This record gives sequence, C-alpha cells and structure tokens, in this order.
Amino acid sequence: MGILLKKKERELVVPGEEIIKSMDYLPGRNCFREGDSIYAKRLGFVSINGRVISVVPLSGVYIPKTGDMVIGEIKEVQPTGWIVDIKAPYDAYLPLAGIKEFIDTTKTDLSRVYDIGELIYARVASVSGTSSVHLSMHDPRCKKFKSGRIIRINPTKIPRVIGKMGSMINLIKTSTKTRISVGQNGMIWFEGENEELVAKAIKLIEKQSQQEGLTDKVSELLKAGSKGDKNEKD
Repeated sequence: MGILLKKKERELVVPGEEIIKSMDYLPGRNCFREGDSIYAKRLGFVSINGRVISVVPLSGVYIPKTGDMVIGEIKEVQPTGWIVDIKAPYDAYLPLAGIKEFIDTTKTDLSRVYDIGELIYARVASVSGTSSVHLSMHDPRCKKFKSGRIIRINPTKIPRVIGKMGSMINLIKTSTKTRISVGQNGMIWFEGENEELVAKAIKLIEKQSQQEGLTDKVSELLKAGSKGDKNEKD
C-alpha cells in the first residue's frame, strides 16, 4: 500500500484531521489510528520522528509573530547565518543581513560573532508560512547575553509578567534593582542585586496568573524579600 502524507512536518493540524494514510507509520503522542490512517487528537504541529507520527500541542507552545522579542540559543553556525532555538515548534534563522555589523565571511569565522550555545535577545523580523522564521538584531534592545540568569515559563503567562503598560515587570525591576529582558517565547533573562527574588516573583506570577490581586501579592513578596535581604546585610 502506498504512503499518502496529507500533512507535512511542522504543519498545523486540528483535532480529527488526517495526517497520513499508511500502515507503515505508528501513532505517537496526541494521535490515533482509524483504519489505515493516523489522525490528530489535538490542535498542534505535526512531528515525524522515524516511523512515529506525533502532534506538538499548540496550547502553551510559543508561536512566533513578527515584532516579537525572543531569547534564543545559537544551535548551528552556517556560512551565511545562524540557526537559533527559540523554543518554538521550529527553529529560527538569523541571517548575516540581520546583524548590525558588516562581516566579511572570507576573513571572519562566524562563530566569533555568535557561537553554538550562546544566548541572544533578538526580534522576529518575519514569519513565512508555519515554519520559516527570520530574526534580526537591528533593534536597540537586541544583544548577546554574557552573564546573568535565564528562567523559562509558559509563554502564555508572559503578558502577566509584563503587566499593563509594563507595570508588573517595572515593579520587579525597581524593587530588585535588576535588569530584565523578557522574551515572548517564555524565556526571561535577568541580572542584578537580587536575582533569587526575581525568580520567586516570576514563578509566583506564572503559578497564580489567573488570580485576582496578583500585583499586590507580587508587591508583598518583593517587599518581604527586600527587607530580608537588607537584614542579612546589616
């Protein structure tokens, strides 16, 4: 029997949608078989690993949008740019044209600019289709992180971390005297005097994001933490 692939790798599917018609493949996570076909159980992206067909759920997964600021890890250095892991269902690409400085590739090893494992704060320059994402460093906020800490939370909680007009994140920054860069992909970088208190505040927001009076709770946590830190110094 021939294999009829209805949906490609990383393509978006809805519950009940047919992904492939073949007995040669096995249903993995969030998939089920009916007759000769494998169908999606959840809204998400198709993942093909060998002979196993799975669906990466859309809920709680970061889906890139043009203009988003994201924190990514350099995954691969290529002749004309970098492959970057932005914790999405697919990797992003940072082309040479996307960085501020001019690089002569005949004289410069691109790994000296951004090397594998390094973390960057970049802007999503464009999104084509469901799996082509280009990044850019042409934004005053963009940078390479050389120190500090990274914490990862559910990307759906990021708006609560930022707050209305940046109120929540500014409260944390001011109270802890810490520099913070928030990625829409759920990655948050911070560096300063009280990094542990920042981590506690962010985790509190993630855990209680749907509850009322969240700003007051975070404020109380920050005040208590700041007092404790001051007493330790005294």
